Parts: sequence; structure tokens; C-alpha cells
Amino acid sequence: MPFMFAEAGMKYAMNLEMKGRPCLVLGGGPVALRKARTLLRAEAAVTVAAPRLTEELADLAAAGRLRWRARCYEETMLAGMFLVVCATDDRAANEAAARAAKARGVLVNAPAQPELSDFTVPASLARGRLLLTVSTDGLSPALSRAIRAQLETLYPEALGDWLERLAAVRRELKAETGTARAREAFWRRAMSAEILDMVRQGRSEEAEERIRHAAHLFRTES
Repeated sequence: MPFMFAEAGMKYAMNLEMKGRPCLVLGGGPVALRKARTLLRAEAAVTVAAPRLTEELADLAAAGRLRWRARCYEETMLAGMFLVVCATDDRAANEAAARAAKARGVLVNAPAQPELSDFTVPASLARGRLLLTVSTDGLSPALSRAIRAQLETLYPEALGDWLERLAAVRRELKAETGTARAREAFWRRAMSAEILDMVRQGRSEEAEERIRHAAHLFRTES
């Protein structure tokens, strides 16, 4: 029976906790390097399987950042894996690995063969714990990267620190006053375009003062 992949449908967007999860990257070239880097940033436990590695992948392996299995794909490599990235230059090997992984319930990403993939990895921009992502569902990675570059100019590093300040105010309000619905209404009013513009302009202190003043009024009204 031929191996069939489901037709693509609407995607379900989510942020997935990857810390400590075992992940297998098949291939040792530039694409494998890019995917391994992304997984390492998410603190996944990464294994790369390939007879040869790029210099940077080899350095990561030598530093103990990832595990290197110096051979081509074998199905036994999938044991215990949470996801596999099929990034070899052999399309048949990628398809065989995807088939075996799906049978085991292992998530599959195949950058050059999106029809094999359970998920795609969006272009992303991190500002502290603020994560902005852009996805074209694999139709145009170049467009994703271009939009990400625009986001980089729109949302400065200061937003990461600003998010931590907001979280502190949110915790205070949640502990002190109001119903969940009232607090939601407050944040909808308080988080205005003007406040975000202040942060973009480097006026984070002033923006925080505005938010705290509004929070004070909210407490008084509550």
C-alpha cells in the first residue's frame, strides 16, 4: 500500500514547551544546523544523526550542546523521541523516516518536503519572554523572514523588560481587587496604542507610571 499523507488543512497555532524533550535532527548540513539551533534555544535535548556535520554542528557536539550519531538514519533512532526533523538531502530517506515516526506518534518536520510535516516552524522574534512569530504555512519562508525583519524595527528590545513590568502590575491587581471580567476590561482600556508608542520611543518609565496610575484608579473604583 502506498504511503499517504493527509491534505493540509487549517493549522492550530500554539507555543510548545520543549525543555528537556528528546528531538532528533536527521542531516548534518546548513538546514539541520538551523533546525538544531532553534531546538537548542528552546532547551530541547537534541540528537543529530549524519555521517558528517557542518563545522558549527561539530562544535556544538564537541561542546556537549547536542549528541552526534555519526551515521545515516536508522529507524531505531526514533525510540523515545518527541519529534524528528527530516533534513537530509535524500528525499526517500526523509519519507521513510517520516513514515516510521508517524507510526510511532513522533511529530515530524521536513523543511524541504512540507507534505511530510506535522508542523512548520514560524519565523520568530524574541523580546525577553515576548515571542512574535510569522508563518506562511510553508508557502513562502522568504516572506516570513521579510515580515520578521519589519517586526524587529517595530518592536524594540525594551519590550522584554516592559513585559516583566506589566506582569508585576497584573499580579498585584489579581491579588488585590476586582473580578476577572473587570480586570480584563481594565487591561483592554489601559493597553492603548499610546502606551505601546511610549515603550517604542524609550519612554518605558513614563508608560509604567501611566499604567500604575490607571491601576490605582481601578482599585479605588473597585
